[in-house]
Amino acid sequence: MRAELARFGPQAVMVELVDRWPRAVGEAIARHAWPARIARDGTLHVHTSDSVWAFELAHRASEIAQRANVRAVRFAAGPLPEPSLSPAETPLRPGPVEEELAGALASGIESENLRATVQKAISFSLVRGRSTRPV
Repeated sequence: MRAELARFGPQAVMVELVDRWPRAVGEAIARHAWPARIARDGTLHVHTSDSVWAFELAHRASEIAQRANVRAVRFAAGPLPEPSLSPAETPLRPGPVEEELAGALASGIESENLRATVQKAISFSLVRGRSTRPV
């Protein structure tokens, strides 16, 4: 399979590179910098979340190139892939039970706007109390 992909030039290694990127640079950097393309000369072009990250990572370019096993690395602000949430990271939402209890607890508040705001806060607090997952 590698031999077949090799006929596409430097871009053929992108799949492997994207797969090993978080391990090569670490999770913190991978959240703010992601491989975009490989140029014909073998230079890896990496998009970053902003120009500050591009500037900072440029100082570590030779180290990152070595870890990523590429000739050179260039950084520029650009689009990053959307992070996918694991089931443990999926935000919880209040259900009917939490909504009803929150409504009962906030029912004594006269102001309709304040009551709605407090009810919403209580319902999310109740959800958080039943789980350690983020709300």
